Amino acid sequence: MGDSQRAINGSSNNKELANMILFSIASCISLFGTSVYNFAIGLFVLKMTGSGLTFAITLALGILSTVLINPFAGVLADRLDKKLLVILTDMLNGLLLIGLYLMTIGYDLNLFMIYGSTFLLNVFTTVYGISSEAAKPNLVSGKRLMSLNSISKIIDSSSSILGPMVGGLVFAFLDIRFFILINGVSYIISGLLQIFMDFKFDDKDGKGRGVNFIHDIREGFNYLKDRKHLTNLFGVFIALNFFMGLSINVPMPYIINNVLQLDPTYYGIIQANFPVGMILGAIVINRVMGKYSYGQIIKSASILLSACMVAVGLSVILHDTVMNETVYLIYFILIMILAGIAISFIDIPIFYTLQQTIPDEFRGRVLSIGISMAKIILPVALIIAGALINLIPSYFLPIISGVLLCIFSIFYIQID
Repeated sequence: MGDSQRAINGSSNNKELANMILFSIASCISLFGTSVYNFAIGLFVLKMTGSGLTFAITLALGILSTVLINPFAGVLADRLDKKLLVILTDMLNGLLLIGLYLMTIGYDLNLFMIYGSTFLLNVFTTVYGISSEAAKPNLVSGKRLMSLNSISKIIDSSSSILGPMVGGLVFAFLDIRFFILINGVSYIISGLLQIFMDFKFDDKDGKGRGVNFIHDIREGFNYLKDRKHLTNLFGVFIALNFFMGLSINVPMPYIINNVLQLDPTYYGIIQANFPVGMILGAIVINRVMGKYSYGQIIKSASILLSACMVAVGLSVILHDTVMNETVYLIYFILIMILAGIAISFIDIPIFYTLQQTIPDEFRGRVLSIGISMAKIILPVALIIAGALINLIPSYFLPIISGVLLCIFSIFYIQID
């Protein structure tokens, strides 16, 4: 009996390990491929038209499609087989790009082709992302779910760092048509890899029920509304996005470039260290999780993030004392690394809790609704910050945002 049980456990462990490896490779191909494509095709549009607006529209299509499709993607993830969805969406991305490549053999690549393919690519990737996020608890045991979330955060952060860099290299050295073909084939490979993953579905996830988008989305809202602990967790996400937009996304580049007037190359270096911080946070979070409660970690990380926001504003106040550009470069790099670590320490425990708490039949919809609300609040914060940045002292928004987030963290975030 003992040998038989060990064999069963060994087989289970091997299956989990295989799932983690295959999931990581497939996610890397999907997320990295989309990130590189969006940036490279944006640069191609900029060169083709010479218009900053068309470049911005190309990049904005990614955000727009995510916000619009997220709730519907959640319904599909709950009602249909998640394994089928992740394989299908990767295959569709691959076929879309291969089809685009074949079209460019007979026709020049034009804005209509680019806008249409970019929107569809991000639609499929959104469905893929929600489905794979909702499926994570089905791929591994509870004890390895945190590790899988950490790996996902590392892949996501690495894609945000390397995507624009590789996209720039692709644009500079490769024919954009050839890259479209390579990217399409990569998506097909990603889809094929996921055929060998064991998603361990059961009948509770809603397979077999018809899809009624309006009813199902409303059902997801009602489920979320009736559970205060879930709305509290998404409240943290919404607050973070709002205060990040007010304090860092708009004020920081304005302060670095217009107020402190640092070397133009410094901003890119500073910005690149934010995902570096997220990667560092994702690497060490597992060690921290065993020592402190999730509530303590989230609250402490949120307070650390608020201190980073205040530090952005203090850089202006210290400008008359600190005149050295290198000191400012190091100062902002540290802020971005600490902010990235804080975000990982908030995101990973919250998503782990959501995945463990929400049952299969609601997980996709609840996650998609919460993510959509958090994403929608960011443009609101950006508009407010953009309207105020020239009307009030530049240090005001980061410092006030940091103080408000600190108050929010102390009184709103519950320690369990």
